Amino acid sequence: MTEKGFKQIFPLGEKNDAYAQYFVGQSYLSMLTTERVGIANVTFEPGCRNNWHIHHKGGQILLCTAGRGYYQEWGKTAQEMKPGDVINIAPEVKHWHGAAPDSWFSHLAVEVPAEGSSNEWLEPVKEEEYSKLK
Repeated sequence: MTEKGFKQIFPLGEKNDAYAQYFVGQSYLSMLTTERVGIANVTFEPGCRNNWHIHHKGGQILLCTAGRGYYQEWGKTAQEMKPGDVINIAPEVKHWHGAAPDSWFSHLAVEVPAEGSSNEWLEPVKEEEYSKLK
């Protein structure tokens, strides 16, 4: 199921069918905990990425654990993510994240708790923009 040599320490999880409409490509989701703070292991097949989205009120933290991926905030250049990288996403920041075109990628997604927090899913990343990434 995963590319040879792609090793991660957390479970791959099931196909992320519940959120498939907000992703281009196949992702997998393994909820590690939902107590007090939601933490999920999200794994992306090569080329898979989520749509632009905004975390209202709480924000999000990404802890990169395996493979190679990208994170981009609206109006900024995409930045490469590798194991050990930490991305702190402030509330109300439009962004996306996912795998590089040629690599599997996993990160832990930590939902920062806040009263009245929500997640707003937006449009997919434009293919012509994503295809510029290596």
